[in-house]
Amino acid sequence: MHTSAVTPTHCPYCALQCGMGLTRGPAGVEVVERPAFPVNGGALCGKGRTAPAVLSSRVRLTGPLVRSPGTGELEPAGWDEALDRVADGLARTRAAYGADACGVFGGGGLTNEKAYALGKFARVVLGTSQIDYNGRFCMSSAAAAGTRAFGLDRGLPFPLADVARTDCVLLVGSNLAETMPPALRYLTELRDNGGTLVVVDPRRTRTAEQADLHLAPRPGTDLALALGLLHLVVAEGRTDEAYIAERTTGWEEARAAAMAHWPEYVERITGVPVPLLRAAARMFCAAEHAMVLTARGPEQQAKGTDTVAAWINLCLATGRPGRPLSGYGCLTGQGNGQGGREHGQKADQLPGYRKLTDPAARAHVAAVWGVDPEALPGPGRSAYELLDALGGDVRSLLLMGSNPVVSAPHAAHVEQRIRSLDFLAVADVVLSETALLADVVLPVTQWAEETGTVTNLEGRVLLRRRAVDPPDGVRGDLDVLRGLAARLGHGKGFPADPREVFEELRRASSGGPADYAGISYERLTEGDGEGVFWPCPAVPDGAPAHPGTRRLFLERFATDDGRARFVPVAHRGAAEEPDAAYPVVLTTGRVLAQYQSGAQTRRVDELNAAAPGPFVEVHPRLAARLRVADGDEVAVVSRRGRVVVPARVTTAIRPDTVFMPFHWPGEGRANTLTHPALDPVSRMPEFKVCAVRVERA
Repeated sequence: MHTSAVTPTHCPYCALQCGMGLTRGPAGVEVVERPAFPVNGGALCGKGRTAPAVLSSRVRLTGPLVRSPGTGELEPAGWDEALDRVADGLARTRAAYGADACGVFGGGGLTNEKAYALGKFARVVLGTSQIDYNGRFCMSSAAAAGTRAFGLDRGLPFPLADVARTDCVLLVGSNLAETMPPALRYLTELRDNGGTLVVVDPRRTRTAEQADLHLAPRPGTDLALALGLLHLVVAEGRTDEAYIAERTTGWEEARAAAMAHWPEYVERITGVPVPLLRAAARMFCAAEHAMVLTARGPEQQAKGTDTVAAWINLCLATGRPGRPLSGYGCLTGQGNGQGGREHGQKADQLPGYRKLTDPAARAHVAAVWGVDPEALPGPGRSAYELLDALGGDVRSLLLMGSNPVVSAPHAAHVEQRIRSLDFLAVADVVLSETALLADVVLPVTQWAEETGTVTNLEGRVLLRRRAVDPPDGVRGDLDVLRGLAARLGHGKGFPADPREVFEELRRASSGGPADYAGISYERLTEGDGEGVFWPCPAVPDGAPAHPGTRRLFLERFATDDGRARFVPVAHRGAAEEPDAAYPVVLTTGRVLAQYQSGAQTRRVDELNAAAPGPFVEVHPRLAARLRVADGDEVAVVSRRGRVVVPARVTTAIRPDTVFMPFHWPGEGRANTLTHPALDPVSRMPEFKVCAVRVERA
């Protein structure tokens, strides 16, 4: 990168994919604003501003590591030796136990090209069905509910800019001020324009402080809350009967289910007073245009799909989806959480968001890959189920861009399962807690050192461009997969050039729900690089290019009959309710200065200074009962483990609830405590609700 050059690119962290520029300054690689990019308008949070710090050789991997048979320690090795070891480990497992004994685990931060190539590698080279990714832990419940209701899942079916122009936003389980700070401006603009904001969150977060109305339900009761609001909408005659008749099916059953959740009953379940329920229903229904936006709060539950369905039912009953400046959307979390599940690293999907069980989808993708459709394995295990099977049915694992030792539920158990593997290979940027357990560690390029596409929470496909050269000992993930495929008998079909991979991805996705066929690298570099919204199908030669689909469902939904589907749901309790032994509810989440498992952000001095370690938020009443002061060490204990962290005494949390961020390993690892119960549809674990007790340490 030349001294004066500025390379336009995107932040490596959350699904906003904020636009930024990179240049070389006196202190090394520096971030500059990119105000023309519409999503963030140049604004960046601290993580984005400090992202170049992880490019430093001081904090990242710069050469392969292999575990020495003699010392048992990870030691430096050459690339040929490292790749030979990985290929041999996978081949031995496959020969001894069958293809499904080889597992593949991906990440929601991988580019579309890498996610696509990883899914192809698993199914074509290894022949295994055992592939999933950590995006399963992100928004799989919202994806399942959206697909069930609308026939298609895209995080936001409209641009973020529409949020500022609507009249009321009902924000459920999202703390944008800390998880996606540049997006908070849309809520600020909404209120400046005279709109109203209702926030549903058991904590009084920085985002909830901006709300016109804050509802603080007990964790795990969001489903009852949504049903209670729909009950009020029906009882007060606020449904849009014409819309329901013209654009939906299943209303009678959904209405009957909601009417069993009368306000006083919902108050007993949620702890939200009836007057606040009535106020929220009035605010939402009085608005000409209104949206419900959900995030991890309602989604990371063992009933997350039904919970999101209840919020969608509220939107449908009031005539919101498929109308301008209205509807339902999910705030995707991970950097490429949207694209990551569209192109094949999810257990049940093929590229283009095609179903692995659909014969036509299998035939289309198999033709692109040059294989027999019958040779493609069927659906495999979901993420937690795959991790739980390690060391049993699954004996070897190739893991790319994930750190489940910190991020998975029931993490001590997952760590034990990983340790029990016959063979583990990890490709990552840093030596994460999971990589420390590997037999082979492969150092790979990161965001600023590679070109590739990502898809943000709006369904906007973007091109991240290479701005700097990686260290000499580092290779791209695509190059790693090419080297492994060649060693395992597939010398063709795995190019290392991301443009070549994207061209194949376009063909594989063509005609699918997530159709990228009309998108090219050339289109993604036009103008200010604002990106193209999918679906964007190819057009005949000579015809104008398809513009992309900024807003979905305006004319019809993506169902067979074009109508949205109500889904009747009813409240049910959490997988683990408080009792005498574990009387408090634990919920988990993020803080502003750290990201996900912290594998990268914990290596940035500025971010560590702002958020140096784990803690537990405790209400003053609970602190008084425990005789605990702010900063005192406490033990938080669940049926799965015990952690010791400082107490942070605050009225921002409910008296019956404690909150822990999940970014740290060791004795402060929040996911030591969390429950692995799974949603029956999405297979999402119950991260947001488990029973604990708090003790003086």
